[in-house]
Amino acid sequence: MKKILMLVLVLVATSASTFALNPKDYSVFYSLNNKSTFNSIVNYLEADKEQADFLQQVFNKTASELDNATKNNNDKLAESVMKYNLYNAKCVLSEDQYERYLKMLNTFSYNDKSVLVAQK
Repeated sequence: MKKILMLVLVLVATSASTFALNPKDYSVFYSLNNKSTFNSIVNYLEADKEQADFLQQVFNKTASELDNATKNNNDKLAESVMKYNLYNAKCVLSEDQYERYLKMLNTFSYNDKSVLVAQK
């Protein structure tokens, strides 16, 4: 009986750690605020000043909310923050710019060994 109980405890502990929020899954969103990264993104997207200012606000909000989600180990909040970022980027960018933004995020995420899935 003790062996079965220990096995169940190990399985529960393992499954709980599997679903824990991993900040590396969202690392691409943390790096968007880096000044040189941000300037490169703006140049790559050929964004105008207004778009760049709006993206800067979105990136700042994304990073702060992801910090909050990580502190609280709240995976649902982290997913919501990611969707917030993508939705707002889609609202401010043209269709072509948004496609390039998604490609850039996916490329960065893939190179970071975590794949970001975003819908158009």
